[in-house]
This record gives sequence, C-alpha cells and structure tokens, in this order.
Amino acid sequence: MTALALTPPRPARLLAEFGRRHRLLTRYGLVTLALGAVATVLQLVDPRTLASGVGIWVKPAKFFVSVGVFALTAAWFMGYVRPERRNSLLMRGTAAALIASGSFELVYIVFQAAQGLESHFNTGTPFHATMYALMGLGAVILTATTLPLAWEIARRPAPGLQRSFVAAVAIGLVLTFVLGGWMGGYMSSQTGHAVGQVGGSVPLFGWNRLGGDLRVAHFFGIHAEQAIPLLAAAVAGASARIRWATVLGASALYAALTLGVFFQAVSGRALLPL
Repeated sequence: MTALALTPPRPARLLAEFGRRHRLLTRYGLVTLALGAVATVLQLVDPRTLASGVGIWVKPAKFFVSVGVFALTAAWFMGYVRPERRNSLLMRGTAAALIASGSFELVYIVFQAAQGLESHFNTGTPFHATMYALMGLGAVILTATTLPLAWEIARRPAPGLQRSFVAAVAIGLVLTFVLGGWMGGYMSSQTGHAVGQVGGSVPLFGWNRLGGDLRVAHFFGIHAEQAIPLLAAAVAGASARIRWATVLGASALYAALTLGVFFQAVSGRALLPL
C-alpha cells in the first residue's frame, strides 16, 4: 500500500476515504471549513472593522480554515493507525480534545468579532484577560493532540506503510507541537504579532511587510505535519537510503527554516519586505 497518493482521486472518493479513516474528525473539519466560507462572505456584507483597521470577520475566517485543515489532517493520519487501535481510548480522547479545544477557540473568536472586539491580545478587562489565558490553554491542548497521534503511528502503524514514511508522519506531528506550539506561546506572551515597524501586508495571509511578524514562523511550525509527510511521499518510489536521507534532511532543514524565520521576525525584519 502506498504511503500517500500524489495523484488526487475524485472528490467523492477522497471524501469517502477521509470518512473511512475517521468519520467524526472529517465531519468536524468539513463543518469548520464551511463556516470559514460563511465568515468570508460576511466580510463582504459587514463593513465593520477592528481598531487595527482589519475587517471583523477576517480572523474568524482564517481560524475556521486553520482548525478545519488541522482536523482533516488528523482524520487522514488516523488511517495510518492500526485499524483495531483507531477506536482506542487514547485515540478517542485525542479526537475529543481536538474538537473541544478547537471549538472553544472558534466560539470565542466569533463572539468577540460579532461585537467588533479583538479576541487576541485583548486583556483590557478581567473577563478578556481570563478568556485570553484560556485561549492560550486551548491552543496548547489543540497542538498537543499531535503527540498521541504521533506516538500511536510510530508504535503501531497500519500495515504496508514504509518505515521512512511512518517516521516522516511522526516527525511532522512532533514538529507541529514543538515549533508551532512554542512559537504560538511566545507570540501570545507579547503585546502583538508585529515587531518593529508596521505597514503593508502579504495578500491572503496579512503578514506585516515593514517589520517582523511572528505569525510567519508560527504558520511554518503548525504546518510541519503536512510538509514533512508530503516530501516523504514524493520520494516513496526511491531507494531506502534516499527516502531516509530525504525525511531526516528535510526535517532538519524545515526546523532550521522555521527557526530562521522566527529570529528574523524577532529582529524586526519582514520576510517579504516592501
């Protein structure tokens, strides 16, 4: 059995495969993506903006998509766990923790947006300070769900998977927690995501183009779980030596790149300057 099909199957077959791997996480991921589309439409009909000048529905749209992709990635990776272990207490708890923590984040973000208020870096009242702290805890729990999944896949992978691909999936999941979680925690401890001058923005992502932006490194860290396995899948037909060299080399380079982007942001320099 191949590690990952690089030629995309038809949407109906792909959806069925997601559901076969983990129905609950698949449904949750699809619902959050659909709500992301709703939030995108709301940007067109609700002209209100936050104090920063950004539309109030921009952040909800981004987070709906982010949590949706995260949930669907977990659903897909459940297929790399041995079938008899997918309904174990550990895996059920992992799915429940992901849905609970992700939903808490999204509900509060939407609640604040509907009132025209910031959800992140908003500690002006005891209520907002408490909720922001709880959001931080929720983010830690959300990213930490990658660890039991990595553990289960590494110890009891589904039959037929190349060992190098199993390693790539486990490494990507762990890097998502270590890099994405750590950088998210650092960013939340600051007064904002921008460092130094503020101006311009990268299309779609909104990253600062005059100074540093901590969101860039956080983005790279969070998406290690997709990047490393995809690189491993791309060389699935190569020799074992090439596969292992690719997995280990790419993992090290990806971590170095993410750290480099982080320190660049901390120094106040933009990734894509104006």
